[in-house]
Amino acid sequence: MTVTLRGLQTAVPPTVLIQNEVRDVFAAQPGLNRLAQRIVGTSFDVSGIETRHTAIAELTNEFRPDVPEFFDNASGELLLPGTKTRNELYAEQATLLYVEAARRAIAATPGLEASDITHIVTVSCTGFYQPGPDYMIVRELGLPTSVQRVHLGFMGCYASMPALRTAKQFCEADPDAVVLVVSVELCTLHLRSSTDPDTIVACSLFADGAGAGLVTQRPLEPGERGLDLDRFETVITPVGEGDMAWKIGDHGFEMVLSTYVPNIIDDHIVGALEPLFAHDDALASALASDTAGDAVEHWAIHPGGRAILDKVGAKLELAEAQLVPARETLRDFGNMSSATVLFVLRNILDAASAGNGDRVAAMAFGPGLTVETALMTVREG
Repeated sequence: MTVTLRGLQTAVPPTVLIQNEVRDVFAAQPGLNRLAQRIVGTSFDVSGIETRHTAIAELTNEFRPDVPEFFDNASGELLLPGTKTRNELYAEQATLLYVEAARRAIAATPGLEASDITHIVTVSCTGFYQPGPDYMIVRELGLPTSVQRVHLGFMGCYASMPALRTAKQFCEADPDAVVLVVSVELCTLHLRSSTDPDTIVACSLFADGAGAGLVTQRPLEPGERGLDLDRFETVITPVGEGDMAWKIGDHGFEMVLSTYVPNIIDDHIVGALEPLFAHDDALASALASDTAGDAVEHWAIHPGGRAILDKVGAKLELAEAQLVPARETLRDFGNMSSATVLFVLRNILDAASAGNGDRVAAMAFGPGLTVETALMTVREG
């Protein structure tokens, strides 16, 4: 029984943020002392990011509302809207991305139509509303009203992995199932000026984006490329509970992203991969002998930041080419929380270097500190 991820597509809001311009805005905010200004400059400059996307149109000079809510272009000051204001914009803009990403995934999957979808799994940790995104997709795309819907909310950056795992389980239980998985994150809604180093680091990294695909046992069409979903594993590291967290405050959601996170991942990434590779003697042996990069051709690493990619690459002795999909995703889109790993997987699928039968090791990190991993295989119809 083979379950495959097909039609993997991505979408982003139209407003583009240039990293050095955003850096200058954050560094110029009132109330920052010299130390905070230096942290802003360093965090933005070493992020590995050149551009990001945002659902906040106010952050560009082209859009100047009479009553700004997030950014006053005239003064250059970042404002501090309440959680309700942020979440209302989330409900509006996230719906657009959910529907667009889902539409693209369906259109990119030959032999399947909207009417074939039996389940929806939606993912987000950056906002809430009901009727929710699963309902909106059904209504806007004309899916059957009998579609079974599941929403994975507030899990953090790793959540697309359990979403794919859940979709695989649906397909294993029902060979006729076609599961639409859609992740949308609008992280920039919760950015703010701060003197706190962890908050500054988060503001230098996070962005908005969406990813979607269809998971099914139905075979690929001729010429179609997809990813067989082979195995999934979850590991909670013994330390790090307070180093990555996500809470709701009066002025949006509050991210804790300690600068120690890359070191935690460095210390525990091999142990997190052991259960994933344990059922394949060759992979287990390669991991134990520090040759995992030779045993698995492609690595879909969640680019939580440049330091994380550097640590994982060095620890697993990966070739720089194996880090390119994650580095390019970080460079062009930033950290889009749970949607990010779907961008990395699409980068791998689109690459000419990915051949039929190639193995892919995917991993994402989130609050806890939780490490979600998966083994996949590139498949061509």
